[in-house]
Amino acid sequence: MMHGRLATLLLSVTLWSCAPFAPDPDEMLHVLLRGESAAALSQLVEEIGGTVTHDLHSINAVGAQLTRAQLAIALESDAVSGHIHDLALGDDPQDDDDQACKVRGQIELDISDQSIFWPIYNKKPEAVTWESLEIKWPARLGAIQEVTLDDQALAGELIANQTLGAVNVAFPPGDGPTIEYRSDLRVEFQAGPEAPQSVAQTAPLQSEFQIKANFVGDCSDKLVPGYRNNHEDYYYNTVAGIDALHRQGVTGKSVTVAVIDSGLWEHPALMLNTLGEPRVVARYDAITHALDEEVVDESGHGSHMSSIIAHSGPTLNEGQKTGAYKGVAPDANLLPVKVLDRPGRAHLLDIAHAIQWVIDHRAIYNIRVLNISLGQQPRWPYWEDPVAQLSMAAWAEGITVVVAADNEGPELATIGSPGNTPAVITVGAVTDSWTLETRNDDYIPDFSSRGPTPSGHIKPDIVALGGHMTGLTHPDSDLATTDPENLLPTGELVSTGSSQAAAMVSGIVALLLELQPNLNNDEIKCLLISSAEPAINIDGKLAYSPFTQGFGYVSATRAITLGDTNCSSSGQDIADSLRGEGALYGPAISDEYGDPTLPDLNRLVSTEPSAKGMSETRRWGVKAHIERLSAAQLESLKEGDLNREWLEIYLDEKRRIERLAADQD
Repeated sequence: MMHGRLATLLLSVTLWSCAPFAPDPDEMLHVLLRGESAAALSQLVEEIGGTVTHDLHSINAVGAQLTRAQLAIALESDAVSGHIHDLALGDDPQDDDDQACKVRGQIELDISDQSIFWPIYNKKPEAVTWESLEIKWPARLGAIQEVTLDDQALAGELIANQTLGAVNVAFPPGDGPTIEYRSDLRVEFQAGPEAPQSVAQTAPLQSEFQIKANFVGDCSDKLVPGYRNNHEDYYYNTVAGIDALHRQGVTGKSVTVAVIDSGLWEHPALMLNTLGEPRVVARYDAITHALDEEVVDESGHGSHMSSIIAHSGPTLNEGQKTGAYKGVAPDANLLPVKVLDRPGRAHLLDIAHAIQWVIDHRAIYNIRVLNISLGQQPRWPYWEDPVAQLSMAAWAEGITVVVAADNEGPELATIGSPGNTPAVITVGAVTDSWTLETRNDDYIPDFSSRGPTPSGHIKPDIVALGGHMTGLTHPDSDLATTDPENLLPTGELVSTGSSQAAAMVSGIVALLLELQPNLNNDEIKCLLISSAEPAINIDGKLAYSPFTQGFGYVSATRAITLGDTNCSSSGQDIADSLRGEGALYGPAISDEYGDPTLPDLNRLVSTEPSAKGMSETRRWGVKAHIERLSAAQLESLKEGDLNREWLEIYLDEKRRIERLAADQD
């Protein structure tokens, strides 16, 4: 039974206000008709003079263009059991133009000899005025000799009050420089007496600099720490432990991943596998219904997803190959299916049709994985939503469907559709805080959507790296031209979101299927969730609610070594839901205030927000958590103590690893 806010969320999609005027009978509508047979519905539409636009036979439905009068006739037919008639193309994706500040510094600092160069972009139509500038730098570079903005040197007195390694420039109130669209900050250093003869010999890293640009109106932006060489190494495979699998030859060979998105840039690293062989098995445009023509990626989003999944370029360390690759599954086959236009819009029925097409062609192209890194606010229960229904149909046909949770956090109940579908693998995002050496500062950013779903299910299922993910996108794409600050000097795009996290998991699924081609969807999902590493505080409580982290941080290597294939949640009756009959409700309930919760949640989850960055208390995974506790702490654990439960899991995993090691000897 549903209560409180969950019931409100579920019911709100069925309510609308009555129109105060008589509708026009000749108004053209784009509708979805449901019935016992898509063929019978198609015949009906043709008989009454309408046009069938989408054949969705897996859910016994069709999309059609009908006048309001024709729809009234159709609804009198026994062939129609249900319909949705509010399917016009929506508005452009909402932007955050209402933000007071949209100043963005370039994601990568240009460091050369004794200077740094940092472009700064103003993303608002009106100019912004500088208020102050804070700079910290490695002392070995000596003092600042000159600071210029757009080739205009700042007055000497503005930088005169500097200490070795730090300066705070305060511009005269109301008389600071302005940025219309872009301003270039350049800082020249005069090497100090302790500096080597050639500063370039010990060139500093971006992480050694701190720059904060402050503007009038409580507006500012900071330089990100960056990676050491983001062009040669995208780093997320290192953080996720995937590079070790690459070195063992596990690269996703013979597994086809369909990517429903905005198309594909025909870059060699996307078109060819690691051996230089063609691996794009087909291309399909679900908007124009064209097969095997170039699906031009005007948006750039689809190419970025495909790059994370399967970029075949080698990872380099100081120019030398490491044996690992930039994409998660660099030898996987790709099948791009286009539904998004340049601004990132998609018609709901085009998305549904795209999934139907993937289902119909799964055997021809050996499609084992479907990545859907897009979503919308749920408008109907998942068992009535055509995109969610078709996602279930794809799952039932043996295609592992991986879906982004959405980027509407940090509020609860913000999971998008079709990520709210119980059967699919729904992925939230983690960021590594630009550090490779530790996971203690990895955290779930606010944007990552949270559960529960309107039907009370715990989502996301898992979280994966989704912060500042590097990948390929065409230089003329919408992402590249509207967000130039996210481009590396070498042309790659760095982008963030649960979309990227889902793409990473799709790549991991391809790796699992290369190793075990006979795995079914429930087994794959079980391998991932049973081996995921939850964030745990030192007192044993979860650092994040299951509504935020699901089962935890995904791990490809743990899925292979410690994952189970028989989870109790795998026996979902998808067939009933596809018929619109079997509504599966999750375990979420409402507390006394009407907010979603779970039984015993207060005992299991910390009430304190987890740190955004380095944490003294949060650790990812049972092993990291238990091994930080002292022997005395472990010996003093009593029955009912959460840490005692974690210890039992730790000891069981240790025994399993020891058995695996013994089997290898």
